[in-house]
Amino acid sequence: MRTPIIAGNWKLHMNPAQTAEFVKSVKDKLPESNKVESVIAAPAVDLDALIKASEGSNLSVAAENCYFEDEGAFTGETSPKVLKEMGVKYCIIGHSERRDYFHETDKDINKKAKAIFRNGLLPIICCGESLETREAGKEEEFVVDQIKKALDGLTSEQVSSLVIAYEPIWAIGTGKTATSDQAEEMCKTIRESIAKLYNEETAENVRIQYGGSVKPANVKELMAKPNIDGGLVGGASLEVESFLSLVNYQD
Repeated sequence: MRTPIIAGNWKLHMNPAQTAEFVKSVKDKLPESNKVESVIAAPAVDLDALIKASEGSNLSVAAENCYFEDEGAFTGETSPKVLKEMGVKYCIIGHSERRDYFHETDKDINKKAKAIFRNGLLPIICCGESLETREAGKEEEFVVDQIKKALDGLTSEQVSSLVIAYEPIWAIGTGKTATSDQAEEMCKTIRESIAKLYNEETAENVRIQYGGSVKPANVKELMAKPNIDGGLVGGASLEVESFLSLVNYQD
């Protein structure tokens, strides 16, 4: 059985004091980690506060990005080696905002995935199509190509342990949500593509999240689908009660 994983992606929100206060408010109200894995991905400047505040709780910590080198003359980048040393568990890579605003390529994302595994972290690899791609009927082809390129050179064992987040670009921060059937269809396609690239066991092990205006009102419907194992949540993860409703959706 795949353990559901609900991850809040705070993007460029919160400062260290706000982070500590947020975790203080949620840490004793999280579900057991074998029931639902609760994750917060915070800006790099908040990670130290997030890690310290979450000690002894069921909260897993994620970085929102990292570089594909451990150290060197790369001004402004974040080392995956240091993230591991700090106590980070996951790192989000390939988010559409990184691809769009910062021109990250599929090759960059693959290099980051390898660097993350090299340092003992786990990647949350984002994929998803634009509205134009979906309207052209090429969404499955596009997303499967993203997956193939992101996973190139990774072992079956590595792929079994990572998380994939399907986020249709047209549903991120727009208030629009793919229907649960649309989300399930693409997550199923992703799982089938992994079975072809690796094997059925690997495909059954990998956890696939849906992201794109996930909120307490729709999380149960999405999570009821057989190929949706979690949510990558933006704005709805910034409020204490909303985040708690999401991670405790089974109650």
